[in-house]
Amino acid sequence: MKTSSIYTQNEEYRKLFGRKAYKVSLSANCTCPNRDGTLGAGGCAFCTGSGEFSESVGSVSQRIEAAALRVRSKLPAGQQGNGNLPSLIAYFQDHTNTYAPSGCLKTVFDEAITHPLVCGMSVGTRPDCLPDDIVEMLSEYARVKPVWVELGLQTANDVIASSFGRGYPSSVYAEAAEKLRDHGIRVTTHLIIGLPGETPEQIFESVRFVNGKTDCVKFHMLHILKGTRYAEEYGKGLIATFSLPEYMRILTECIRWLDPGISVGRMTGDGYKRTLIAPKWSGDKKHVLNSLRNHFDKVGLRQGEYLTFHQR
Repeated sequence: MKTSSIYTQNEEYRKLFGRKAYKVSLSANCTCPNRDGTLGAGGCAFCTGSGEFSESVGSVSQRIEAAALRVRSKLPAGQQGNGNLPSLIAYFQDHTNTYAPSGCLKTVFDEAITHPLVCGMSVGTRPDCLPDDIVEMLSEYARVKPVWVELGLQTANDVIASSFGRGYPSSVYAEAAEKLRDHGIRVTTHLIIGLPGETPEQIFESVRFVNGKTDCVKFHMLHILKGTRYAEEYGKGLIATFSLPEYMRILTECIRWLDPGISVGRMTGDGYKRTLIAPKWSGDKKHVLNSLRNHFDKVGLRQGEYLTFHQR
């Protein structure tokens, strides 16, 4: 019997759309200031920069329609007819999808947001790449369909962030999140659990930092991927990754510190298997998710329970 209580992004989608929605990973063909020489050339220490999960072949509409067919093929047999087309979130996932002139982005985003199968749009970017004209453009879309901007904060600790080469202070994230929400745009924040040198208490501080600043949080475990600086350090024995029990314990505490009004969009990560070095256990996503659910039920996890305790 389920005893845990977590507000998932699937629940948020059902509230907004009245049904389950599926994300379609797309590309706006942008690069990143941490790769083109503006801030750096190699990207963050954990990032491959290859955009493995994003659809990039064909027009945006063609990519959306191809994804709809794949989603529909996975639905129960009675739901695969033409009258049961899935509701899709157009998710611009790879690199920094606001790191281009607004005119170029408008062409791509217009095609996505107006597609009849698309019920909302999510744009992954950096908080230091959100000029006013692009925020205004996204705000206009948000008046038509829900729009999320996904910000890769990873940690609120600026010393740790500097060590992996993030390239901006956490105050920039806070300012960007406030600006986006003031414009009617939902914010999703990415946090990594297991960054080298970061203590559990510092991880929990990052969760407390984003409370009140974001609408959704995606938790990732640190992945060591081929071709990254962390892969070199891992190969030399300089850094390590968490075991599954360690990850479960720390994630549990993170959720206890998370405001219950913030949805949880992810509780694990999807390292590309062909480039994944560690942790190998993360490659079996089904096992990881089942282990997490069983653990949460066992401990009776309630999202935000520490906040409730401290408010008494």
